[in-house]
Amino acid sequence: MTQRSFPLSRFWRACGQFVGLFLLCAVLVVGCNPASSDRASDAPSDTAASTTPSDRIIYGTTLKPRTIDPADSYEMAGIEIIYNLSDTLYTYQPGTTELEPSLATAMPTISDDGLTYIIPLREGVTFHDGTPFNAEAMKFSLDRFIGNGGKPAFLLADVVETVEASGDYELTITLKQPFAAFPALLGFAGTCAISPDAYTIGEGEFNPDTFVGTGPYSLTEFTSDTIRMDANPDYWGDAPANEGVDIQIYGDNSANLFNAFTTGAVDVAYQSLDPEQITTLQEGGDQEDWQVIEAPGTAVNFMVLNVNQEPLDQVEVRQAIASLVDRALINERVFQGQAEPLYSLIPTAFENYYEPTLQAAYGDADSEAAMELLTEAGFSAANPAVIPLWFPTASTTRSLVAQTLQALAEQQLEGILQFEPNTVDGASFFKNIKEGIYPAALVNWYPDFLDPDNYIHPFLSCSQGSEAAGCSEGGAQSQGSFYYNKEMNDLINAQREESDPTQRQEIISQIQTKLAEDLPYIPLWQTKEYVFARNEVSRLEMNPSQTIPFWVVEKS
Repeated sequence: MTQRSFPLSRFWRACGQFVGLFLLCAVLVVGCNPASSDRASDAPSDTAASTTPSDRIIYGTTLKPRTIDPADSYEMAGIEIIYNLSDTLYTYQPGTTELEPSLATAMPTISDDGLTYIIPLREGVTFHDGTPFNAEAMKFSLDRFIGNGGKPAFLLADVVETVEASGDYELTITLKQPFAAFPALLGFAGTCAISPDAYTIGEGEFNPDTFVGTGPYSLTEFTSDTIRMDANPDYWGDAPANEGVDIQIYGDNSANLFNAFTTGAVDVAYQSLDPEQITTLQEGGDQEDWQVIEAPGTAVNFMVLNVNQEPLDQVEVRQAIASLVDRALINERVFQGQAEPLYSLIPTAFENYYEPTLQAAYGDADSEAAMELLTEAGFSAANPAVIPLWFPTASTTRSLVAQTLQALAEQQLEGILQFEPNTVDGASFFKNIKEGIYPAALVNWYPDFLDPDNYIHPFLSCSQGSEAAGCSEGGAQSQGSFYYNKEMNDLINAQREESDPTQRQEIISQIQTKLAEDLPYIPLWQTKEYVFARNEVSRLEMNPSQTIPFWVVEKS
């Protein structure tokens, strides 16, 4: 049997934020944001962790899962746990974005019209409660994902017509329309197999603190600050390299997580540490006090521009902003070099698809070009282009980015372009974006599944709209750009229907070129992910979706 490899998972939008020291060229001075001291009492006991057997992995994090029901989990904290407890039909080869079978035994057979997928299933697999895995169990799992109406239900509900057990170990799925990325979607952790004897199908019927799947670990404890996963002795694949994982949750107090790692109370620390803490731990890694694992992230951060609002309805203004942006300065001053400049909505992890089209078109920090574009559009110091720029109150990172952009415009453009940073609570922020209230906003995106389509369709597609009125329904409306372009819609649909990888790559290249021309969004940065591990830990790595496969980790 083969070693279980990375399944894809969604790294949800509701991620932890960077918090750090910001200094902008004698214009802005912002101190660090210390963790609230009243969180210290919520931290799990380091004494309890230290008594854990040495062949168990102690994992520290600040992320607390809302639920680990795969039909309702839509945040990174829950997906991380589901990922290690479960198996999906398809998964990823370690360290890549290349799919391979997991509970399926082969890639699907697809009908000529692209609507029917026939999937052969693995035999000899049992759930954690002893229930046999078969096609009926897999059908139950997918039907429940759709039918219970959880947060991620739309991922399958929007594209799947029917799921049928066409044999004891054969599944037939019929789609509503062709979707080339469908096998990747079947690797999303929430679409995993779960025991029909442990769950029910019904609107809102969820089990938030239990899990019964087929994965290399079984869940043995789930509390507010501790989650325990034990090695599954009946796992169908290679046995885990450790006896289990104890997850210690430190709330949102990164200082407690930092201290727990540096004192040896936890073996592994991940999500979320402040930039200054990461810098300190990197220095310790240089001295071989511990290990530093760095990986490019798949979360993208961008500015959404509402093309229906003045002055952003003029493409010259959007082009001027794209020319002005200094991604290197943002990375240095806000993130202390712990991010990567981004020039497309598709992150660099997709090497065969990512094209830095905005870099080619606008470069970085070209204030002269920005000035010319704004002048051409009719703006001057006496008649400036004023752009309110919105972001959630709790996001210190985006606050610092907004202040950076504001200062750049003041310094470089002589008052012709003026950013006005504004904040609002998170719930109102996302509601107002969809309603078109904001001219511009700073937003981040964690993919639902690892395919370029998930960075294209949710942002640039529009199911109802016109060139004159903009988008009234679809991805562009829900993301706040209200962008409508028939050519873009046709390209998006074409790449979704294209089964030939080379042809699909060419279509996605055209989409990125058109993004740079029309600029309903300006990509700014993508995350870098850092995991820190004690020297006693070996074989720890991170897959492109930023989850950690703990079943391969060893501890001496």
